[in-house]
Amino acid sequence: MNALSAGFVAAVVLQAALRLWLATRQIGAVTAHRDRVPPPFDGRIALAEQQRAADYTVARTRIGRWTALTDALLVLLLTVGGGLARAGAAFQKLAWPEPWRGTAFVLGALLALQLAGLPFAIWRTFAVEARFGFNRTTPGLFAADFGKQLLLAFTLGAPLVVSTLALIQYAGRWWWLWAWGVLAGAMFALTWAGPRYIAPWFNRFSALDDEPLRKRVTALAQRCGFSAGGGVFVMDGSRRSAHGNAYFTGIGRNKRIVLFDTLLARLDHAQIEAVLAHELGHFKLRHVRRRLIVAAALGLGALALLAWLARQPPFYTALGVAAPSPAMAVLLFIVAAPVFTYFTTPLLAAWSRRHEREADGFAAEHADAGALADALVRLYRDNASTLTPDRLHSAFYDSHPPALERIARLKALAAAP
Repeated sequence: MNALSAGFVAAVVLQAALRLWLATRQIGAVTAHRDRVPPPFDGRIALAEQQRAADYTVARTRIGRWTALTDALLVLLLTVGGGLARAGAAFQKLAWPEPWRGTAFVLGALLALQLAGLPFAIWRTFAVEARFGFNRTTPGLFAADFGKQLLLAFTLGAPLVVSTLALIQYAGRWWWLWAWGVLAGAMFALTWAGPRYIAPWFNRFSALDDEPLRKRVTALAQRCGFSAGGGVFVMDGSRRSAHGNAYFTGIGRNKRIVLFDTLLARLDHAQIEAVLAHELGHFKLRHVRRRLIVAAALGLGALALLAWLARQPPFYTALGVAAPSPAMAVLLFIVAAPVFTYFTTPLLAAWSRRHEREADGFAAEHADAGALADALVRLYRDNASTLTPDRLHSAFYDSHPPALERIARLKALAAAP
Protein backbone atom coordinates (compact mmCIF):
# COMPACT_ATOMS: atom_id res chain seq x y z
CA MET A 1 0.00 0.00 0.00
CA ASN A 2 1.47 3.35 -1.05
CA ALA A 3 1.28 6.59 0.89
CA LEU A 4 -1.78 7.88 -0.99
CA SER A 5 -3.65 4.64 -0.35
CA ALA A 6 -2.73 4.79 3.32
CA GLY A 7 -3.94 8.40 3.49
CA PHE A 8 -7.27 7.43 1.93
CA VAL A 9 -7.73 4.52 4.33
CA ALA A 10 -6.95 6.88 7.21
CA ALA A 11 -9.63 9.30 5.95
CA VAL A 12 -12.20 6.48 5.76
CA VAL A 13 -11.34 5.34 9.28
CA LEU A 14 -11.49 8.92 10.60
CA GLN A 15 -14.89 9.50 9.01
CA ALA A 16 -16.28 6.27 10.45
CA ALA A 17 -14.79 7.00 13.87
CA LEU A 18 -16.32 10.48 13.90
CA ARG A 19 -19.73 9.12 12.91
CA LEU A 20 -19.55 6.51 15.66
CA TRP A 21 -18.35 9.02 18.26
CA LEU A 22 -21.13 11.49 17.46
CA ALA A 23 -23.72 8.72 17.52
CA THR A 24 -22.45 7.53 20.90
CA ARG A 25 -22.64 11.09 22.25
CA GLN A 26 -26.20 11.40 20.97
CA ILE A 27 -27.26 8.14 22.63
CA GLY A 28 -25.63 9.21 25.88
CA ALA A 29 -27.24 12.67 25.92
CA VAL A 30 -30.71 11.41 25.04
CA THR A 31 -30.53 8.56 27.57
CA ALA A 32 -29.32 10.88 30.33
CA HIS A 33 -32.41 13.08 29.91
CA ARG A 34 -34.85 10.24 29.27
CA ASP A 35 -36.61 10.44 32.64
CA ARG A 36 -37.13 14.19 32.86
CA VAL A 37 -39.14 16.50 30.62
CA PRO A 38 -37.25 19.79 29.98
CA PRO A 39 -38.88 22.67 31.93
CA PRO A 40 -40.17 24.59 28.87
CA PHE A 41 -42.16 21.49 27.85
CA ASP A 42 -43.26 20.40 31.33
CA GLY A 43 -47.02 19.99 31.36
CA ARG A 44 -47.23 19.94 27.56
CA ILE A 45 -45.32 16.72 26.95
CA ALA A 46 -45.85 13.79 29.30
CA LEU A 47 -42.97 11.85 30.79
CA ALA A 48 -44.06 8.74 28.88
CA GLU A 49 -43.87 10.72 25.64
CA GLN A 50 -40.41 12.02 26.56
CA GLN A 51 -39.26 8.46 27.22
CA ARG A 52 -40.77 7.22 23.94
CA ALA A 53 -38.94 9.97 22.03
CA ALA A 54 -35.67 9.06 23.74
CA ASP A 55 -36.07 5.36 22.95
CA TYR A 56 -37.00 6.14 19.33
CA THR A 57 -33.98 8.41 18.88
CA VAL A 58 -31.66 5.82 20.40
CA ALA A 59 -33.02 3.10 18.13
CA ARG A 60 -32.54 5.21 15.00
CA THR A 61 -29.07 6.29 16.10
CA ARG A 62 -28.01 2.69 16.65
CA ILE A 63 -28.93 1.94 13.05
CA GLY A 64 -26.76 4.89 12.12
CA ARG A 65 -23.79 3.32 13.90
CA TRP A 66 -24.18 0.09 11.94
CA THR A 67 -24.57 2.11 8.75
CA ALA A 68 -21.32 3.98 9.49
CA LEU A 69 -19.41 0.74 9.89
CA THR A 70 -20.96 -0.83 6.80
CA ASP A 71 -20.32 2.24 4.67
CA ALA A 72 -16.67 2.34 5.66
CA LEU A 73 -16.18 -1.36 4.97
CA LEU A 74 -17.93 -1.10 1.61
CA VAL A 75 -15.83 1.88 0.50
CA LEU A 76 -12.61 0.06 1.41
CA LEU A 77 -13.71 -3.14 -0.34
CA LEU A 78 -14.60 -1.26 -3.51
CA THR A 79 -11.41 0.80 -3.64
CA VAL A 80 -8.21 -0.49 -2.03
CA GLY A 81 -9.85 -3.90 -1.72
CA GLY A 82 -10.05 -4.14 -5.49
CA GLY A 83 -13.82 -4.48 -5.86
CA LEU A 84 -14.23 -1.85 -8.57
CA ALA A 85 -11.10 -3.02 -10.35
CA ARG A 86 -12.48 -6.57 -10.63
CA ALA A 87 -15.92 -5.34 -11.68
CA GLY A 88 -14.32 -3.08 -14.29
CA ALA A 89 -12.35 -6.00 -15.72
CA ALA A 90 -15.56 -8.05 -15.96
CA PHE A 91 -17.37 -5.28 -17.85
CA GLN A 92 -14.45 -4.98 -20.24
CA LYS A 93 -15.52 -8.35 -21.64
CA LEU A 94 -18.74 -6.81 -22.97
CA ALA A 95 -18.50 -6.40 -26.73
CA TRP A 96 -20.01 -2.91 -26.59
CA PRO A 97 -18.43 0.30 -27.82
CA GLU A 98 -17.82 3.23 -25.52
CA PRO A 99 -19.50 5.07 -23.92
CA TRP A 100 -22.18 2.34 -23.70
CA ARG A 101 -19.96 -0.19 -21.96
CA GLY A 102 -18.79 2.40 -19.46
CA THR A 103 -22.39 3.48 -18.87
CA ALA A 104 -23.38 -0.12 -18.11
CA PHE A 105 -20.48 -0.36 -15.66
CA VAL A 106 -21.39 2.85 -13.83
CA LEU A 107 -25.10 2.05 -13.65
CA GLY A 108 -24.42 -1.52 -12.52
CA ALA A 109 -22.14 -0.32 -9.74
CA LEU A 110 -24.66 2.30 -8.60
CA LEU A 111 -27.39 -0.33 -8.55
CA ALA A 112 -25.19 -2.55 -6.36
CA LEU A 113 -24.68 0.35 -3.94
CA GLN A 114 -28.44 0.88 -3.73
CA LEU A 115 -29.00 -2.78 -3.01
CA ALA A 116 -26.31 -2.69 -0.31
CA GLY A 117 -28.33 -0.08 1.57
CA LEU A 118 -31.64 -1.91 1.19
CA PRO A 119 -31.35 -4.06 4.37
CA PHE A 120 -30.98 -0.92 6.49
CA ALA A 121 -34.04 0.66 4.85
CA ILE A 122 -36.05 -2.48 5.59
CA TRP A 123 -34.78 -2.57 9.18
CA ARG A 124 -35.61 1.10 9.67
CA THR A 125 -39.11 0.79 8.21
CA PHE A 126 -40.36 -2.55 9.45
CA ALA A 127 -38.49 -2.81 12.74
CA VAL A 128 -37.86 0.64 14.23
CA GLU A 129 -40.70 2.65 12.66
CA ALA A 130 -43.16 -0.20 13.23
CA ARG A 131 -42.03 -0.71 16.82
CA PHE A 132 -42.86 2.89 17.69
CA GLY A 133 -46.15 2.92 15.81
CA PHE A 134 -45.12 5.12 12.89
CA ASN A 135 -44.92 2.68 9.99
CA ARG A 136 -47.93 2.26 7.72
CA THR A 137 -46.00 1.01 4.72
CA THR A 138 -46.89 -2.49 3.61
CA PRO A 139 -44.23 -4.79 2.13
CA GLY A 140 -45.96 -4.44 -1.24
CA LEU A 141 -45.91 -0.65 -1.09
CA PHE A 142 -42.27 -0.69 0.05
CA ALA A 143 -41.32 -2.90 -2.90
CA ALA A 144 -43.31 -0.72 -5.31
CA ASP A 145 -41.63 2.44 -4.01
CA PHE A 146 -38.20 0.88 -4.34
CA GLY A 147 -38.95 -0.26 -7.88
CA LYS A 148 -40.20 3.21 -8.83
CA GLN A 149 -37.08 4.79 -7.35
CA LEU A 150 -34.84 2.49 -9.37
CA LEU A 151 -36.84 3.12 -12.55
CA LEU A 152 -36.71 6.87 -11.99
CA ALA A 153 -32.98 6.76 -11.21
CA PHE A 154 -32.31 4.81 -14.41
CA THR A 155 -34.56 7.00 -16.57
CA LEU A 156 -32.95 10.19 -15.33
CA GLY A 157 -29.45 8.92 -14.55
CA ALA A 158 -28.65 6.91 -17.66
CA PRO A 159 -28.73 9.95 -20.02
CA LEU A 160 -26.55 11.92 -17.60
CA VAL A 161 -24.01 9.11 -17.31
CA VAL A 162 -23.78 8.40 -21.04
CA SER A 163 -23.54 12.11 -21.90
CA THR A 164 -20.81 12.65 -19.28
CA LEU A 165 -18.75 9.71 -20.52
CA ALA A 166 -19.22 10.79 -24.13
CA LEU A 167 -18.05 14.31 -23.27
CA ILE A 168 -14.99 12.94 -21.47
CA GLN A 169 -14.17 10.89 -24.55
CA TYR A 170 -14.86 13.44 -27.28
CA ALA A 171 -15.05 16.99 -25.88
CA GLY A 172 -11.38 17.44 -24.99
CA ARG A 173 -9.74 18.93 -21.92
CA TRP A 174 -12.67 21.22 -21.06
CA TRP A 175 -15.31 18.49 -21.15
CA TRP A 176 -16.28 19.25 -17.58
CA LEU A 177 -17.71 22.66 -18.49
CA TRP A 178 -20.05 21.04 -21.01
CA ALA A 179 -20.92 18.32 -18.51
CA TRP A 180 -21.71 20.95 -15.90
CA GLY A 181 -24.09 22.65 -18.33
CA VAL A 182 -25.93 19.36 -18.82
CA LEU A 183 -25.96 18.64 -15.07
CA ALA A 184 -27.11 22.14 -14.08
CA GLY A 185 -29.84 22.07 -16.71
CA ALA A 186 -31.05 18.70 -15.45
CA MET A 187 -30.97 19.93 -11.85
CA PHE A 188 -33.10 22.99 -12.56
CA ALA A 189 -35.45 20.98 -14.79
CA LEU A 190 -36.00 18.39 -12.07
CA THR A 191 -36.63 21.05 -9.44
CA TRP A 192 -39.23 22.59 -11.74
CA ALA A 193 -40.83 19.33 -12.87
CA GLY A 194 -40.54 17.30 -9.67
CA PRO A 195 -43.56 18.63 -7.75
CA ARG A 196 -45.95 18.32 -10.69
CA TYR A 197 -44.73 15.26 -12.60
CA ILE A 198 -42.54 13.11 -10.34
CA ALA A 199 -43.92 13.40 -6.80
CA PRO A 200 -47.38 12.13 -7.91
CA TRP A 201 -45.73 8.80 -8.80
CA PHE A 202 -45.37 8.19 -5.08
CA ASN A 203 -48.14 10.17 -3.37
CA ARG A 204 -51.56 11.64 -4.03
CA PHE A 205 -51.91 15.41 -3.80
CA SER A 206 -55.21 17.21 -3.37
CA ALA A 207 -56.44 20.73 -2.72
CA LEU A 208 -57.56 21.78 0.74
CA ASP A 209 -61.21 20.76 1.21
CA ASP A 210 -61.71 22.69 4.46
CA GLU A 211 -63.43 25.90 3.28
CA PRO A 212 -62.71 28.10 6.36
CA LEU A 213 -59.08 26.94 6.35
CA ARG A 214 -58.78 27.47 2.59
CA LYS A 215 -59.98 31.07 2.97
CA ARG A 216 -57.50 31.62 5.78
CA VAL A 217 -54.69 30.12 3.71
CA THR A 218 -55.64 32.21 0.67
CA ALA A 219 -55.56 35.40 2.72
CA LEU A 220 -52.15 34.46 4.16
CA ALA A 221 -50.75 33.69 0.71
CA GLN A 222 -51.97 37.06 -0.59
CA ARG A 223 -50.35 38.86 2.35
CA CYS A 224 -47.10 37.07 1.62
CA GLY A 225 -47.21 37.66 -2.13
CA PHE A 226 -47.49 33.97 -2.96
CA SER A 227 -49.37 33.29 -6.17
CA ALA A 228 -48.46 30.36 -8.36
CA GLY A 229 -49.95 27.57 -10.36
CA GLY A 230 -48.63 25.16 -7.73
CA GLY A 231 -50.43 26.53 -4.67
CA VAL A 232 -51.03 24.62 -1.43
CA PHE A 233 -51.57 20.86 -1.52
CA VAL A 234 -52.38 18.11 0.94
CA MET A 235 -50.32 14.92 0.58
CA ASP A 236 -51.41 11.46 1.72
CA GLY A 237 -48.44 11.02 4.04
CA SER A 238 -50.56 8.74 6.25
CA ARG A 239 -50.32 6.08 3.54
CA ARG A 240 -46.74 5.37 4.60
CA SER A 241 -46.14 6.91 8.01
CA ALA A 242 -47.82 8.48 11.02
CA HIS A 243 -45.26 11.30 11.04
CA GLY A 244 -46.57 14.79 10.29
CA ASN A 245 -44.67 17.36 8.26
CA ALA A 246 -44.84 20.19 5.73
CA TYR A 247 -42.42 21.45 3.08
CA PHE A 248 -41.92 23.97 0.30
CA THR A 249 -40.63 22.80 -3.06
CA GLY A 250 -40.31 23.73 -6.72
CA ILE A 251 -39.60 26.83 -8.74
CA GLY A 252 -41.57 28.92 -11.23
CA ARG A 253 -45.22 28.03 -11.69
CA ASN A 254 -44.62 24.61 -10.14
CA LYS A 255 -43.64 25.90 -6.72
CA ARG A 256 -45.95 24.63 -4.05
CA ILE A 257 -46.42 24.15 -0.34
CA VAL A 258 -47.23 20.60 0.73
CA LEU A 259 -48.94 19.68 3.99
CA PHE A 260 -49.11 16.08 5.16
CA ASP A 261 -52.64 14.91 5.94
CA THR A 262 -51.28 13.68 9.26
CA LEU A 263 -50.27 17.24 10.10
CA LEU A 264 -53.73 18.63 9.25
CA ALA A 265 -55.33 16.04 11.53
CA ARG A 266 -53.31 17.25 14.54
CA LEU A 267 -53.25 21.04 14.32
CA ASP A 268 -55.94 23.70 14.60
CA HIS A 269 -56.42 26.40 11.98
CA ALA A 270 -54.21 28.99 13.68
CA GLN A 271 -51.38 26.49 14.00
CA ILE A 272 -51.73 25.37 10.38
CA GLU A 273 -51.65 29.00 9.26
CA ALA A 274 -48.46 29.55 11.26
CA VAL A 275 -46.81 26.45 9.75
CA LEU A 276 -47.83 27.67 6.29
CA ALA A 277 -46.35 31.08 7.03
CA HIS A 278 -43.06 29.38 7.88
CA GLU A 279 -43.09 27.49 4.56
CA LEU A 280 -44.02 30.67 2.70
CA GLY A 281 -40.99 32.23 4.33
CA HIS A 282 -38.79 29.76 2.46
CA PHE A 283 -40.44 30.91 -0.78
CA LYS A 284 -40.33 34.62 -0.06
CA LEU A 285 -36.73 34.51 1.16
CA ARG A 286 -35.68 32.50 -1.94
CA HIS A 287 -34.17 29.64 0.03
CA VAL A 288 -34.86 27.01 -2.63
CA ARG A 289 -33.32 29.20 -5.33
CA ARG A 290 -30.24 29.88 -3.22
CA ARG A 291 -29.73 26.19 -2.55
CA LEU A 292 -30.03 25.43 -6.24
CA ILE A 293 -27.41 28.03 -7.09
CA VAL A 294 -25.03 26.73 -4.41
CA ALA A 295 -25.61 23.14 -5.55
CA ALA A 296 -24.82 24.15 -9.13
CA ALA A 297 -21.63 25.92 -8.02
CA LEU A 298 -20.54 22.91 -5.97
CA GLY A 299 -21.30 20.68 -8.95
CA LEU A 300 -19.03 22.82 -11.12
CA GLY A 301 -16.23 22.54 -8.59
CA ALA A 302 -16.71 18.78 -8.28
CA LEU A 303 -16.56 18.26 -12.05
CA ALA A 304 -13.44 20.43 -12.33
CA LEU A 305 -11.81 18.34 -9.59
CA LEU A 306 -12.89 15.11 -11.31
CA ALA A 307 -11.41 16.32 -14.61
CA TRP A 308 -8.07 16.98 -12.92
CA LEU A 309 -8.05 13.71 -10.95
CA ALA A 310 -8.95 11.68 -14.04
CA ARG A 311 -5.62 12.72 -15.60
CA GLN A 312 -3.58 11.71 -12.54
CA PRO A 313 -2.37 8.07 -12.52
CA PRO A 314 -1.89 8.12 -8.71
CA PHE A 315 -5.63 8.77 -8.34
CA TYR A 316 -6.35 5.33 -9.74
CA THR A 317 -3.52 3.39 -8.14
CA ALA A 318 -4.20 4.88 -4.71
CA LEU A 319 -7.76 3.55 -4.95
CA GLY A 320 -6.85 0.07 -6.10
CA VAL A 321 -7.24 0.46 -9.87
CA ALA A 322 -4.52 -0.29 -12.39
CA ALA A 323 -6.44 0.37 -15.63
CA PRO A 324 -7.74 3.97 -15.89
CA SER A 325 -10.88 4.75 -17.89
CA PRO A 326 -13.52 7.51 -17.92
CA ALA A 327 -16.11 5.23 -16.31
CA MET A 328 -13.66 4.16 -13.62
CA ALA A 329 -12.75 7.78 -12.88
CA VAL A 330 -16.43 8.67 -12.45
CA LEU A 331 -17.11 5.70 -10.17
CA LEU A 332 -14.02 6.19 -8.03
CA PHE A 333 -15.01 9.82 -7.57
CA ILE A 334 -18.60 8.87 -6.62
CA VAL A 335 -17.35 6.35 -4.05
CA ALA A 336 -14.42 8.29 -2.62
CA ALA A 337 -15.63 11.91 -2.62
CA PRO A 338 -18.25 11.44 0.15
CA VAL A 339 -15.47 10.36 2.51
CA PHE A 340 -14.09 13.91 2.33
CA THR A 341 -17.29 15.92 1.77
CA TYR A 342 -18.67 14.38 4.97
CA PHE A 343 -16.51 16.81 6.93
CA THR A 344 -18.41 19.75 5.39
CA THR A 345 -21.70 18.46 6.86
CA PRO A 346 -21.74 20.91 9.80
CA LEU A 347 -21.35 23.87 7.42
CA LEU A 348 -24.34 22.83 5.32
CA ALA A 349 -26.35 22.01 8.46
CA ALA A 350 -25.59 25.45 9.92
CA TRP A 351 -26.71 27.10 6.67
CA SER A 352 -29.96 25.13 6.78
CA ARG A 353 -30.58 26.10 10.42
CA ARG A 354 -30.07 29.73 9.43
CA HIS A 355 -32.76 29.37 6.76
CA GLU A 356 -35.10 27.80 9.30
CA ARG A 357 -34.58 30.67 11.74
CA GLU A 358 -35.25 33.16 8.95
CA ALA A 359 -38.45 31.32 8.01
CA ASP A 360 -39.54 31.32 11.66
CA GLY A 361 -38.96 35.08 11.79
CA PHE A 362 -41.00 35.53 8.62
CA ALA A 363 -43.82 33.45 10.11
CA ALA A 364 -43.80 35.59 13.26
CA GLU A 365 -44.35 38.69 11.09
CA HIS A 366 -47.24 37.25 9.07
CA ALA A 367 -48.92 34.88 11.52
CA ASP A 368 -48.99 34.03 15.23
CA ALA A 369 -45.55 33.08 16.55
CA GLY A 370 -47.17 31.53 19.61
CA ALA A 371 -49.34 29.33 17.40
CA LEU A 372 -46.24 28.19 15.50
CA ALA A 373 -44.55 27.33 18.81
CA ASP A 374 -47.63 25.35 19.89
CA ALA A 375 -47.69 23.54 16.53
CA LEU A 376 -44.03 22.60 16.85
CA VAL A 377 -44.49 21.30 20.39
CA ARG A 378 -47.31 19.07 19.18
CA LEU A 379 -45.21 17.86 16.24
CA TYR A 380 -42.23 17.19 18.49
CA ARG A 381 -44.51 15.12 20.71
CA ASP A 382 -46.37 13.25 17.99
CA ASN A 383 -43.22 12.59 15.89
CA ALA A 384 -41.25 11.45 18.97
CA SER A 385 -38.55 14.03 18.27
CA THR A 386 -35.94 14.30 20.97
CA LEU A 387 -35.98 17.54 22.94
CA THR A 388 -32.50 16.96 24.34
CA PRO A 389 -30.05 16.14 21.53
CA ASP A 390 -26.33 16.14 22.11
CA ARG A 391 -24.97 19.59 21.40
CA LEU A 392 -22.20 18.48 19.05
CA HIS A 393 -24.35 15.92 17.26
CA SER A 394 -26.99 18.57 16.68
CA ALA A 395 -24.47 21.13 15.45
CA PHE A 396 -22.99 18.59 13.05
CA TYR A 397 -26.16 17.14 11.55
CA ASP A 398 -29.39 18.93 12.38
CA SER A 399 -31.05 20.94 9.60
CA HIS A 400 -33.35 22.65 12.14
CA PRO A 401 -32.48 24.46 15.38
CA PRO A 402 -32.81 22.35 18.54
CA ALA A 403 -36.29 22.25 20.03
CA LEU A 404 -35.44 24.20 23.18
CA GLU A 405 -33.77 27.00 21.23
CA ARG A 406 -36.49 27.19 18.60
CA ILE A 407 -39.43 27.30 21.00
CA ALA A 408 -37.70 29.88 23.24
CA ARG A 409 -37.08 32.15 20.24
CA LEU A 410 -40.67 31.86 19.01
CA LYS A 411 -42.01 32.64 22.47
CA ALA A 412 -39.80 35.72 22.61
CA LEU A 413 -41.07 36.82 19.19
CA ALA A 414 -44.66 36.25 20.32
CA ALA A 415 -44.10 38.37 23.44
CA ALA A 416 -42.41 41.21 21.53
CA PRO A 417 -44.59 44.33 21.06
